[in-house]
Amino acid sequence: MSRLFLLAMTLAAPSILIAQATVDSSLVDSTGVRIAPVTVTATRQMTSIFATPMAVTVIGRQAMENKRGYSLDDAVANVPGVLAQSRYGASDIRITIRGFGARGAGDRSNAGTSRGIRVLIDGIPETEPDGRTSFDLVDLAAASRVEVVRSNASALWGNAGGGVIAITTAPEIDGALISAQQMAGSFGFLRTAVQAGTMLGPATLAVTFTNTMQEGYREHSDSRRALVNASLTSPLGKETQVGMFVAAANDLFHIPGPLTRVQAEENPRAANATYAARDERRFNRLGRIGVSLRHSIDETSSVSGMLYINPKILQRSERGTFRDFNRHHLGGNLLYRSSYRLGSTLPASTTFGVDRAQQSGSVLFYSLTEAGTRGSELRDNKAEGAANTGVFISQEIGLGSRLGVDLGARWDQIRYDYRDFINPTLDDERTFSRVSPKIGINYRLAAAHSVYANVGGGVEAPAGNETDPASTFGQDTVRGINPLLEPIHSTTWEIGTRQSIPMNGLFGFAAYDVALYNTEVSNEIVPYRGGRFYFSAGSVRRQGVELSASLLGSDDLEIAGSITLSRNRYLEYAIDSVHYGVPGRLADYSGNAVAGVPSNFYSASFRRALTASIPLVAHVSVRGVGNHYVDDANKVSVPAWRTYGAGLRTTSALPLGRFAVGAFMTVDNIAGTRYIGSAFVNPDIVDGVPVAFEPGAGRSFLFSVSVRAR
Repeated sequence: MSRLFLLAMTLAAPSILIAQATVDSSLVDSTGVRIAPVTVTATRQMTSIFATPMAVTVIGRQAMENKRGYSLDDAVANVPGVLAQSRYGASDIRITIRGFGARGAGDRSNAGTSRGIRVLIDGIPETEPDGRTSFDLVDLAAASRVEVVRSNASALWGNAGGGVIAITTAPEIDGALISAQQMAGSFGFLRTAVQAGTMLGPATLAVTFTNTMQEGYREHSDSRRALVNASLTSPLGKETQVGMFVAAANDLFHIPGPLTRVQAEENPRAANATYAARDERRFNRLGRIGVSLRHSIDETSSVSGMLYINPKILQRSERGTFRDFNRHHLGGNLLYRSSYRLGSTLPASTTFGVDRAQQSGSVLFYSLTEAGTRGSELRDNKAEGAANTGVFISQEIGLGSRLGVDLGARWDQIRYDYRDFINPTLDDERTFSRVSPKIGINYRLAAAHSVYANVGGGVEAPAGNETDPASTFGQDTVRGINPLLEPIHSTTWEIGTRQSIPMNGLFGFAAYDVALYNTEVSNEIVPYRGGRFYFSAGSVRRQGVELSASLLGSDDLEIAGSITLSRNRYLEYAIDSVHYGVPGRLADYSGNAVAGVPSNFYSASFRRALTASIPLVAHVSVRGVGNHYVDDANKVSVPAWRTYGAGLRTTSALPLGRFAVGAFMTVDNIAGTRYIGSAFVNPDIVDGVPVAFEPGAGRSFLFSVSVRAR
């Protein structure tokens, strides 16, 4: 860790460090440069980012424009500490935050889901009670803001709180809004987005519809998704605010599967022959309705609550069977906040909250026909349920005008139940519980300059498909819930600093963010045989440095980027299942690198308006990921890669009668670099060769035209 620290300080020393911006041009007004307040809500307290003792990145609407917007990776790809991988170009992304979520890459229901991190849309959990997150309802066309908490947040959010991504869809409008956007690009990409909004007296109504389809870079990677997202927010008197949020999606994407290293090098556009023959796919139809209410009891205290229901119909072809899932995800929360003084000098505030989420439904497995459709043989008939109850308290104390202390703890209980209607002897139940504490200290050196430190506990229960043992060689049919798994327990120590700086000269504004962390993990959950089986494997240490900064000037001038350096090692890890038929023999992987987590990744970008007479802005970018292992034995690796991008966009919407027109074009992977975009963790070995690699997309073009009523 000492070498990482010295390297971090060396990189942070220059005043023009290239890194990721957390600000946009809204910080610059006609009178000069000003620092606008940046408020954070994903920490469950509405507070300034400079008063938050956690690593947080706020992404505004402008930073998400001029991109495909199909999936969340377009928003978070440049956030330090966050590894976002678009596996096949659809909504099936994989996100890792400081190593949490790394095992969510592989077979067995992992396509289109993430692990270990919590995703919220308008405060409503997209993350299921067991910790899995699907991204069917996430589209950047409807997003007005994204907050990313990189610190361990289990003391606030409970299970799968290794990081938090909070998406806000309700736009800030003061009148009518009507806009339409049409995109077209390489690999058959077509996308239409329509957004409308209006003021209904004091209420704000907004509706976004997107329809996206693509043939895909690889064979058998086509997809299509229609999504509608609506929000209605309104005050009810002076003290009460209510919101209603509705979303629905019809999402189909095919899965080309992994290749061997040789196959990926010879023909990266090919599909895995078995996946294509079985027509492996996900067909998800789901909706969500949520209602939130916030009431100010008086000037110092408030109460808020939220209820939601999220029905799902999920169908898939997977590993030789056709699978029908019917799920009902519902829940809510209740929070009380109060601000007061301890004595006459110490300001303080207390937040107390209760969360409840549960999901249940039927699961039917059928035979698979040669055409990849549902067969007539019912092979499995079961019901799966999960429930998560959490109670937390957070206490903030101000020690003077500059120093703040944040204390808190959360108790979580995660319960699973399994019912098998063909073989009732497999019926099973299991409950996990855990208390996660936290303490944070924040010191404001200036209004827009702070340093912080925190220590926090984390908990992550095994996800549903991990608790359900696969019938590997007919061996694992004794229990309905995997008895070898325990919740992941973690403790994270972190220090960091952030600053926004007004400047004179070419650049009028600078911002940077530096964070160092050390995470100790016990009961690390490890996928085995491509994710067919999971078990707890000893302990892990993750250490890292995250750097981000930006320089912003007039004429759309910006230099920005980010870099993440980390060291991730198994401290204790012994396994016997690699030695079939050799009782008592162990493979000891202690000291090996953690599979699926690169030791470094980075991004950088530069943009500037061409000339005053040409209303165009040009940009260039680079993104890279270091080499890393994808197996615990550290014998199978993904080589490092780097790609470049460039583009042009109009400086602003150009007036055309009653409308304003904007356009942009981008070229990604300009050099057509062949690289591995994602890989299965602990993959299958077929004829002695690992089948792990998912090639990234080649050179691609994207064109967009948008029209907005003036």
